[in-house]
Amino acid sequence: MEAALDIKERNPFIATKGKQKVSLRCDADSISGCVSQRACVYCGARVVLNPVTDAAHLVHGPIGCSSYTWDIRGSLSSGDDLYRNSFSTELQEHDVIFGGEPKLSRAIDEIVAKYQPKLFFVYSTCIVGVIGDDLEAVCKRSAQKHGITIIPVQSSGFIGNKSAGYRAACDALLRLITPEQPLPRKANSVNYLGDFNLAGEAWIIRNYLTEIGVSVNSVFTGDSNFDSLREATAGSLNIMQCAGSMTYLATKMQDEFQIPYLRVSFLGMEDTADSLRKIADYFGDPAMLARAEMLIARETEATSPIIAAYRGHFNGKKAAVYVGGGFKAISLIKQFREIGIEVVLIGTQTGRPDEYDTINDLVNDGTVILDDANPAELERFMTQQGADLLVGGVKERPLAYKLGIAFIDHNHDRKHPLSGYIGAVNFAKEVYSTLCSPVWNYIYDWGGENRG
Repeated sequence: MEAALDIKERNPFIATKGKQKVSLRCDADSISGCVSQRACVYCGARVVLNPVTDAAHLVHGPIGCSSYTWDIRGSLSSGDDLYRNSFSTELQEHDVIFGGEPKLSRAIDEIVAKYQPKLFFVYSTCIVGVIGDDLEAVCKRSAQKHGITIIPVQSSGFIGNKSAGYRAACDALLRLITPEQPLPRKANSVNYLGDFNLAGEAWIIRNYLTEIGVSVNSVFTGDSNFDSLREATAGSLNIMQCAGSMTYLATKMQDEFQIPYLRVSFLGMEDTADSLRKIADYFGDPAMLARAEMLIARETEATSPIIAAYRGHFNGKKAAVYVGGGFKAISLIKQFREIGIEVVLIGTQTGRPDEYDTINDLVNDGTVILDDANPAELERFMTQQGADLLVGGVKERPLAYKLGIAFIDHNHDRKHPLSGYIGAVNFAKEVYSTLCSPVWNYIYDWGGENRG
């Protein structure tokens, strides 16, 4: 392609709409020699499971792995807070040589004695995969000894990328939710998959669904606990927000428990309204449909003027987006369209072929689309495309600031909700506060020209 990169093996993962037929390569291991923005297997598993509030999350590995993902999700709890701790076996050189299984058993004993958890998730890390500790056997012995549920999470590195970590987390959840006997199905109930209750977002959506007559049976995994997850197979429908992490689980639950699933998104006014209608349509209840339309009309009337006021400040502005999943990326294109900003660069860590097809349909000609990007590519294309703003996560923040462009955290660290109608307002407000900040009056380009 025209913007050929130094590492030519990356070219199939990069496309520019309108310049060539888009058949972007994705869902593949990162190219050797590239410092990928994508997180590791263990991180993928930890971020999915960590919001289970009454579980002990024990990381079998070096202390750095435990620290890396400690509390990185701003997930809120309505009850237990054991999940806010990060337990580690802190493997040392001696354990690498002679094995870490005895240390893991002692760590479980200590945590049980001090906290009495009902549930353990024990995560394997790269070093555990190298030395060959038998996590399954240790967890089984300790579970029998203490009479509690201890689930090994097979998240060692070298078995794939962040997507493999998502699957490891889903496998752990399947072990937890599979009942000994089938549970009676609850009418008009949903399991909400792929919401991690960042800043209380799962509570916002629960209120919407309750208002239209749908009960939330379980949430995976925001503000969830041992008892609520064990009831998951009683739900009559799965709705899925984060497709990247939860498609595997939704498919398994459909095959094994005959619970169908819908993909939804509550990011932005357009997708929130579409999702509420889709859920009400599924249950086929005219009264529920009517309540959904009333909710949408009320919230749209309240929200639209606020969005319109912010929109007036964004004329000619361009955005770059680099997020974890493709479904979120799709919603962000629509949300930026709602506030009058064009997306000129968009990429994901774990996007799927059908999601990239949809992205290609939504964006304008000339938009650069990336899969599993590295910092050099993001810098090159953001500069080339003239982006004024980057939406990303914790790893993208320093890059944006070094380039002197505005940044929005759409990942784990944020403290305000971005879901639903209140989230649409928060998003527009944050775009305004960062894009229109007076600080840009004091920024100079490399050529010495003042941007203000």
